[in-house]
Amino acid sequence: MKPTISYLICATNRSGSFLLCEALKNTGIAGNPEEYFWRDDEPFWKERWKVSDYGDYLSKAIEQGTSSNGVFGAKLMWGYFDDFVGKLRQILNYQQINLPALLPQIFPNLHYIQIIRRDKVRQAISFWRAIETNIWGWAEDKKPIPEKEPNFNYEAIRKLEQEIITHEAAWKNYFEVSQIKPYVVIYEEFVPRYEETARDVLRFLDISIPSNMKFAERKLKKQSDGLTEKWVEAYYRHQKANQDNC
Repeated sequence: MKPTISYLICATNRSGSFLLCEALKNTGIAGNPEEYFWRDDEPFWKERWKVSDYGDYLSKAIEQGTSSNGVFGAKLMWGYFDDFVGKLRQILNYQQINLPALLPQIFPNLHYIQIIRRDKVRQAISFWRAIETNIWGWAEDKKPIPEKEPNFNYEAIRKLEQEIITHEAAWKNYFEVSQIKPYVVIYEEFVPRYEETARDVLRFLDISIPSNMKFAERKLKKQSDGLTEKWVEAYYRHQKANQDNC
């Protein structure tokens, strides 16, 4: 099915994009948003869809991400945005289209949703823990076993914090250059307003909301814990010590 409404969730790592995708999927009327265009996930989808050409891959991604009411959703991280655009340029029909017009040409009636996390330190700590453990999320009652126990590393976390800030600024610049006004979801406001936020997004997308709409079960588990709090405290201690030594 060719979608009549499309949206892209524009995110940075550990900003809450997994949770937002789940909330929108759980409405049953907002597509099936996944990270279809992340290069490390391509082999999985190519095998599943039995495709090799990127044009065919794109068509299958749009088909997979579209719900029965004609709504397509996917998420994109700035970290691989240029890579994704480069692959689109390999498709003959899209080689000469300028960037602001490119994505709307591919995704009909395109809307942009940006999810932002105010607390960049906690975001960076979540990012570092995921890198260390290779646990990026889970929906089962039992927590997955980490590949290794995570170790606090102030410098690594600080670099990830700066990367998040840089990538968020790059999204902002892209929107400004392309004259796009995205719908912005704030993670800290979204978490306690899970269903309400999804309904707000549906209204932004101009999707009719049935009066009897029921959300599917929320399954993603909260990942922050006591260790997160210890690392937050440790981060600020290191930061203060560094400032005092300057």
